Amino acid sequence: MLMSKAYYGFLFKNLIFCSRFDNSCTRLAFPVHNYTSEVQFIASRKFDSSRMVQSSARVSLDEMTDSGEFKRTASTFRSFISRDKSSEFYAESGRYHLYISYACPWASRCYAFLKLKGLEDHIGVSSVKPKWERTKEGEDHFGWTFPTSEDEVPGAEPDKLNGAKTIRELYELSSSNYIGKYTVPVLWDKKNKTIVNNESSEITRMLNSDFNDIAKYPEVDLYPPHLQSQIDEVNDWVYNAINNGVYRCGFAKKQEPYEQAFKELFDALNRCEEILSHQRYISGNVLTEADIRLFVTLIRFDEVYVVHFKCNKKLVREYPNLFNYTKDIYQIPGISVTVNMDHIKHHYYGSHPSINPYGIIPLGSDIDYSAPHDRAKFTQ
Repeated sequence: MLMSKAYYGFLFKNLIFCSRFDNSCTRLAFPVHNYTSEVQFIASRKFDSSRMVQSSARVSLDEMTDSGEFKRTASTFRSFISRDKSSEFYAESGRYHLYISYACPWASRCYAFLKLKGLEDHIGVSSVKPKWERTKEGEDHFGWTFPTSEDEVPGAEPDKLNGAKTIRELYELSSSNYIGKYTVPVLWDKKNKTIVNNESSEITRMLNSDFNDIAKYPEVDLYPPHLQSQIDEVNDWVYNAINNGVYRCGFAKKQEPYEQAFKELFDALNRCEEILSHQRYISGNVLTEADIRLFVTLIRFDEVYVVHFKCNKKLVREYPNLFNYTKDIYQIPGISVTVNMDHIKHHYYGSHPSINPYGIIPLGSDIDYSAPHDRAKFTQ
């Protein structure tokens, strides 16, 4: 990861606060009526630069290069939970809460880790409504919101911790000066009433190891030392070509970057198909974080990305190995509850008016991911 010292700077008309940089894997909210560049100043709680990373001054559907290519910006809150009792964020039962959207692949993989480690008795989880709504009266910003009651949207619940109506309010509670992206996942510290971290790749690593003293399944290691270099390599090309690749296709504003992202996406899917022809999982015959990261995109692919993001060369269910692999992961105890296809479809088709202006949600295809698969042949 490329690191740089904190600095202030003006870039053209945009005021940007920059510090530690990492690739962002979070979903972004956007203003429906204004996709033009806007001045944004990204500030952390108490202006602690050690918790900040470089961020773009543009919103998601406007985060484009001059060539029309979508460029995702970095997450913002980057503190870490530790097993060290002297640390600011000590890994203790009942202190932390995970805010997610079932629709968001980045948030869903955090929830999957929490379930696989058996941490649901120690870390609470709340889901927002799937469709973006206005986050503040008088503004055109639309983003993640909470329902007003348990019955408003099945699968979503009001924020019982802070009484927030939106994810935006949680960011503003953490920093009164914050004017950045209001994304999920959010790992919340109830003790200090602040966001600890909103970068999914870091949250999953914390859930994997730093809560082992209280986890129901501490023996589950999704980032084992002997496979870390291989996992990192797989994560790199899967993220660029597949996880983020579908967004590069869907959010592209010119034909050339769309075609480039499209080619890279299906080259990578073909690569996965070949790898999975001779081993059960993407990094070997052991389930790892690389599988969870790949799965959250595959489970959304046929239902959303093929249509909504124009990734229509081939369906996942037309790849024998990839489709059986997706069913295999889905059927691991704890994973299916992290998948809410109704939330997934309502979010994508209902929250991107520049792509789907009338918000029509396609019927079908009602894929049965609980159907038998053939992946056990690799462990016999």
